[in-house]
Amino acid sequence: MAPPKKAGAGDSAPKKAIKKSSSQTKPGDKKRHKHKKFDSYSVYIFRVLKQVHPDTGISGKAMSIMNSFVNDVFERIASEASRLAHYSKRSTMSSREIQTAVRLILPGELSKHAVSEGTKAITKYMANKTPK
Repeated sequence: MAPPKKAGAGDSAPKKAIKKSSSQTKPGDKKRHKHKKFDSYSVYIFRVLKQVHPDTGISGKAMSIMNSFVNDVFERIASEASRLAHYSKRSTMSSREIQTAVRLILPGELSKHAVSEGTKAITKYMANKTPK
């Protein structure tokens, strides 16, 4: 059995050009792995906590519970607003449907505060919105 042939100068087989670029990794470099994007409200929950109680911290388990709570309330409001838009034969949810959904889902004084805070946020957004 003969050893395999080595490519010499007389071979007519085309060679692939190796292009060196700055993005190639060097032998000592470590590859960075892309982390899966995980959407969470934890940053915003933490900011609100620091506004209300600057000296108080929160555990990971408590943050997970708060994140689940926010997701649950968001889902309830969105589904109720969607139902209201469907009842009135509209294809677009507006702030009116969201406001009505909040009034239906949240009890008593809590809904009043939520509606006033939402109205305040919409007013602030519209004031800061740049005209095109």
